[in-house]
Amino acid sequence: MRTVSLRRRVTLTAAIVSGIALVVVAVVVHGLFAVVVSRSEDTTLTDRVQLARQLAMQKTPPRVLIARVDNRSVRASLVLADGQTYGSLTPRREAENVAKTRRVILTGPGQLNHSRLTVQIDEPLLARIGSRLVWVLVAAIAAALLLIAGGLWFGVRRALAPLDSMTRLARDIAHGHRGSRLSPDRTDTELGRTASAFDEMLDALEGAESRARGSEQQLRAFVGDAAHELRTPVAGIRAIAEAVLHQPADADPEERQRMYLLLAREAQRAGRLVDDLLDMARIDAGLQLHTEPVDLYELSGIQLDRVRMLHPDVEFRLDGRAVRTIADPERIGQILVNILSNACQAMPEGGVVTVRVEARDDLARITIADTGPGIAPDDRERIFDRLVRLDQARETRSGGSGLGLPIARGIARAHGGDLNCTESEDGRGARFVLTLKIT
Repeated sequence: MRTVSLRRRVTLTAAIVSGIALVVVAVVVHGLFAVVVSRSEDTTLTDRVQLARQLAMQKTPPRVLIARVDNRSVRASLVLADGQTYGSLTPRREAENVAKTRRVILTGPGQLNHSRLTVQIDEPLLARIGSRLVWVLVAAIAAALLLIAGGLWFGVRRALAPLDSMTRLARDIAHGHRGSRLSPDRTDTELGRTASAFDEMLDALEGAESRARGSEQQLRAFVGDAAHELRTPVAGIRAIAEAVLHQPADADPEERQRMYLLLAREAQRAGRLVDDLLDMARIDAGLQLHTEPVDLYELSGIQLDRVRMLHPDVEFRLDGRAVRTIADPERIGQILVNILSNACQAMPEGGVVTVRVEARDDLARITIADTGPGIAPDDRERIFDRLVRLDQARETRSGGSGLGLPIARGIARAHGGDLNCTESEDGRGARFVLTLKIT
């Protein structure tokens, strides 16, 4: 990219354009001057001839007549019938400029009768006037170019001041001074639009930088929380494994079996957490969906049957009607299982979970409501953050990883839908609404 001074470039370009325009004007003026002079010559010669004829009819003496006709711009020659000659026009000069010469025969009383009058434009005088005009035009063009170049050199500096402001602002931001903006007073001009676009770019860059810092902090917190969550089952596995290894050979078989069962449970817990972390990583990278036509009512019934086998002490209800859409049945089933499992863990024995499938405003809605302790309004959005578990959840029997709901929402949004926790209709329990597009 060539970095020639914009100030110098604008000044030079404007000076060249102005110079060309002035030269064209000068040529036009000179041409018009020639046309006007040519017409004036004919008019002047005609006037002098008419004046001479009037003076001849009035018996004007030859010397007076030639004095009246012969002046600075016109040369005249008067030859009487007896051969006497008056005037400043010589035969040689008369022969040099035939085109601008008039010859007439004067008639009248007295000695001017039948005299010959010759009038001619003073060509040297006109040449000197034309030459002076050319020099005047050249001087005017040179002076105008100097004035234009000087005015542009200082005027462009003022006109380009907004660009200098942009440069200073960019350098300040590059040195770490965030938050400054140009804030143009008008956005309907070229510089106003440029400054507005510059501010928008800074907003986008600083927003991206802020999001990147936030994402980095979230990533660090997530990694730390994940490591903390994994530490518990890993520590349990280590402790149980060491206890098993240090058991005497004649240890009680039932105690040994109990230790093996605890070891398997801790390993299963660690495996579930790793699977959840992998699901979150897939969602962040762009979840690959295997979509097909799905009946959400039928799919909800299948998932209810699965959960019912694991929680026989909970009553499950399915309402609504068949709603078909294009989705990944395994992933939608994963959403339903996560929400249903959370509901079963949060409710005491004898609780009720109701699932309703319906279509509203071109959207498929699956509403899952339970009769548990519910979720406080301030926590209804926070529960979708990663590794967040409410106090009630910590007291449950299984102790989840805090990734189920974030994974469920990520899967819903990967389908172009959403998952939200809303207020229940009767004010009791929790209520989750899964919305999907009907395609």
